[in-house]
Amino acid sequence: MKASGYKDWLAQWRQEFVLAVQRGEASFAALCRRFRFSRQTGYKFWRRYRTEGAPGLQSRSRAPHHPGRSRPAPWRQRVRQLRLQQRAWGAKKIHAALPRRARPAVSTVGRWLHQLGLSVPRRPRPRRGPAQPLPPLTAARRSNQVWTVDFKGSFCTADGTRLHPLTVRDLFSRYVLCVRAWPYQREEPVRHVFTRLFRHYGQPRIIRCDHGVPWSSSGPLGLSRLSVWWWGLGIRVEFTAKGHPEQNAAHEQHHRVLKADTLRPPAPTPPAQQQRFQRWRHYYNHQRPHEALKQKTPASRYRPRRHGLTPAIESPRYGRAVAIRKVHPNGEIVWEGRRRFIGDALAGQRVGLFALTKSIWSVRLLNLELGHLHRADRGAMRPAYHVRSQ
Repeated sequence: MKASGYKDWLAQWRQEFVLAVQRGEASFAALCRRFRFSRQTGYKFWRRYRTEGAPGLQSRSRAPHHPGRSRPAPWRQRVRQLRLQQRAWGAKKIHAALPRRARPAVSTVGRWLHQLGLSVPRRPRPRRGPAQPLPPLTAARRSNQVWTVDFKGSFCTADGTRLHPLTVRDLFSRYVLCVRAWPYQREEPVRHVFTRLFRHYGQPRIIRCDHGVPWSSSGPLGLSRLSVWWWGLGIRVEFTAKGHPEQNAAHEQHHRVLKADTLRPPAPTPPAQQQRFQRWRHYYNHQRPHEALKQKTPASRYRPRRHGLTPAIESPRYGRAVAIRKVHPNGEIVWEGRRRFIGDALAGQRVGLFALTKSIWSVRLLNLELGHLHRADRGAMRPAYHVRSQ
């Protein structure tokens, strides 16, 4: 039965009831039981019929004519003015800035901002994907097998310039490959430094780092653009566990010596400090005996590979992949007619999709499983993440 037909039938049923009451066929309570009305409902329709006639028996909306908690227009105008003055403020801060007396709730302020088009919805946080155990750290057995990299804590030169020293070291020989001070921690200069190091010393098998910037991010498996570039060159990236600097203790001890020898006090200017770092690197590698090397110098143990820079893998092969997609600059791919967010760090990379079930696909970069795509999800991939193995 259609909605209009059902309403007409209800009106006719109520009319038969009030006519029976009007004729006095039985007591009011008996007629309510016959027509399956409560006495309260029966009296409601009887009063309507006596005052309005047959139109009073039609069904009516239960919505209130005037919302009891509605706010006058000046409140909305005040919220709009505060939002335009403070673009970074959300509903909570705007609510706190309003006069305390009779101010609207935080949820009301948020609804008004949405209605006025002054709020930007957040991208929904993707669900967590497959958990992968953090691989064990490799014990270095020869030169250029494992390089360790980190940014030493920032410091200021005598002229007030803040610098962040980038340090790269060979784990087996303790040979310091680079000490380079930068005013920031960004990917571009770090990639330029590593390109020169690879051409001069050859590429290592493994690079070990922590979860800091720029070698890590909040994306799948903690990969950043820099670490994805390393993987593309055939270099395995090893991350230490979060909050455990002792897993890279040899590099941290080297930072302590660097600080004691070159930063007490710091140089007057950044160029002078960089020259001091260069002199110290030569001293550390060629003159200073190292206790872990049985009092030999790092230069006596280090042997460069001299193979130059390996070209990055442009089109990786994925064998039994269902499909191969190139990640757009915004970190998305198109799959089954919808845009799926994979990760900003993977822009420009080709990923393979492998069917796990009829509605779940595994997304992989080279031999790394980045996460799972679920057909039921509206947008982003469920990113994989590392868990510390027990």
